[in-house]
Amino acid sequence: MSKSLVIVESPAKARTIGRILKDNYIVKATLGHVRDLPEKELGVDPEKGFDPKYVTSKGKQKVINEIKAAAKNASVVYLATDPDREGEAISWHIVQAAKLQNLPAKRVVFHEITKEAVEEAFRHPKKLDMKLVDAQQARRILDRLVGYKISPILWRKVMKGLSAGRVQSVAVRMVVERERAIESFVSVEYWSIEAELKKNKESFRAELIGIGKDKKLSIENEEESNKLCADLQQADYVVSKVQQKSTLRQPVAPFITSTLQQEAWRKLRFSAKRTMSAAQALYEGIPIGEEEPEGLITYMRTDSTHVATQALNETRDYIKETYGANYVPKSPRLFKKKVKGAQEAHEAIRPTSVRREPQKMQPYLSADQSKLYDLIWKRMVASQMAAAMYDGTTVNIQATVDTRKYLLRATSSALAFPGFLTLYREGKDEEENEDKKTSLPELAQGDALELMKIIPDQHFTKPPARYTEATLIKALEENGIGRPSTYAPILSTIQDRDYVQKEKSHFKPNEMGFVVTDLLADHFPEIVDTSFTARLEEKLDEISSGNRDWISTLEAFYKTFSAALEKASINMPKVKPAPEPTDQVCEQCGSPMVIKRGRFGRFLSCSDFPTCKNAKPLQTHIEADCPKCGSKLVERRTKRKRVFFGCSSYPNCDFAVWEKPLSVPCPECGGLMIPKGQMMAKCAKCDYEGSMEELTEKEPVSA
Repeated sequence: MSKSLVIVESPAKARTIGRILKDNYIVKATLGHVRDLPEKELGVDPEKGFDPKYVTSKGKQKVINEIKAAAKNASVVYLATDPDREGEAISWHIVQAAKLQNLPAKRVVFHEITKEAVEEAFRHPKKLDMKLVDAQQARRILDRLVGYKISPILWRKVMKGLSAGRVQSVAVRMVVERERAIESFVSVEYWSIEAELKKNKESFRAELIGIGKDKKLSIENEEESNKLCADLQQADYVVSKVQQKSTLRQPVAPFITSTLQQEAWRKLRFSAKRTMSAAQALYEGIPIGEEEPEGLITYMRTDSTHVATQALNETRDYIKETYGANYVPKSPRLFKKKVKGAQEAHEAIRPTSVRREPQKMQPYLSADQSKLYDLIWKRMVASQMAAAMYDGTTVNIQATVDTRKYLLRATSSALAFPGFLTLYREGKDEEENEDKKTSLPELAQGDALELMKIIPDQHFTKPPARYTEATLIKALEENGIGRPSTYAPILSTIQDRDYVQKEKSHFKPNEMGFVVTDLLADHFPEIVDTSFTARLEEKLDEISSGNRDWISTLEAFYKTFSAALEKASINMPKVKPAPEPTDQVCEQCGSPMVIKRGRFGRFLSCSDFPTCKNAKPLQTHIEADCPKCGSKLVERRTKRKRVFFGCSSYPNCDFAVWEKPLSVPCPECGGLMIPKGQMMAKCAKCDYEGSMEELTEKEPVSA
């Protein structure tokens, strides 16, 4: 009896689905894409309708042959790749590469790898959606045209090894523009004044906000502050208005890809790449004790906040049982789509069952999987809990000196009902600050207040903060650049290309990032323009929905792009990036060492080259010494780009750890403290363990 052939992308997914479908199915994994455009040539001819020249991806012929062989004994092929453009394209490519056109090909789509979802998908198969395939082909060809046409110009004009990208170059420009805004920022002085006031025995603070009834206050210097303080010191203080108001705080939507990456950075310090790796494993299936592997979360590449009715009902039942009926809203909370072009047929990232509580799953998950699952689970459950309620009080106070009147204000906010905050509170980006609140005594209009002291405070405006992983992803999404599923590779690429680097968890452009961004802005302004790139993304979405033709979209793009290529090839100037200065000194001649860039990346070189030819690998020192030999510890990377921390005297000393050591020494022996999870740290010398909070009073840092 012939069996049905099922094709998925990964071996882990194949194992999970194979156990669900049992014996009548053969499940094969493509291990990602099996075909792509060739590496050493453009692979597409703009003069002949952009017909792509696909070749078998490196190492995939064996996979194709195995699928071909399995197909000989199959009566039908089910294409069960991921439910997005990329998954649709992988299915189409394997049909072409393995020559499966003679078999009935059925597309099955599911957003979670559970027994119920998979069996339901196989009961209702569809046809391949060529609109999605065309959108993926258009995206791939656009990326190829930009990368393969601009990069050779950069090689000739700047140096070999550089690259440009339709999305990566916009991301680099955003980092560069933020850095220039920081460099050009002029800090402005301003002052605030608070009065500490007392009613009976209770004191509180109120801030000066205006003069008279309407005039808003701006205190620009110490002289103005001193005059106001002198006046306020003599004033009489009376409560002029008390306003009490209850406000509701609603929970945020379940995760989509971008918000998951942002929150995992804020709360766990996971890079986007690390987040997606853990999420992939949770989606593809985890063995839970004696149970067969099953997906613990829904598909992790999504831009939709939609949640299936069954999942909403299960979540609401769980909340009622666990927290009580007053924690469940009257009706399920529905969220509007966050991203333009979001596919509402997709779901948000959620647990496949809220009954699988994080603490129950922890023994079966890796540390990263456990932390991420906990985050996803809490976010989903909190999204269906009752709003939090705050009782707020705003008090206006009039200060009178002779005929002059000043307005001061104090506010307080008390949590009356915690609602969803019992379980989950969304993380904050560094530049986001909560409003200052103070506790207030019982106050009523007309109450006279006693002045205890006046507190002036000098401030200076601050420049915009450099981007972190979370804030850069947020900015890309807000500007419509790329799609949530592309953010992790974008952030990795711009660092791998040495256009930007991380400095204390913030993105800072390297000299080459400045140079390439300026050249592209001058000669390919549309390629690095956020509005143009966003409009292109919208056109790709229109291709997906069948409202735009992909070939005509490519033709319209290439007409303008080819003209820019021709001009840039002639007019782009040759630029030699200036070496980046360092505080290191050449041990051979005493000249300063500088950072240069060669075909293998950035390196340290003597500034007196070619007189002195001293050069060595670039090492980022951290504020800690090697516990074995006392040399400085440096940040290094494996061949697969994973960061670790090792001795600068390698190979003479082989000390190395994955986690970034703390700069604070062991309080017992002075040894090196190394993070152990997110909350604890352990001494490498005496095995002392202590909490990160006690040791550093800062957030834990992960490699």
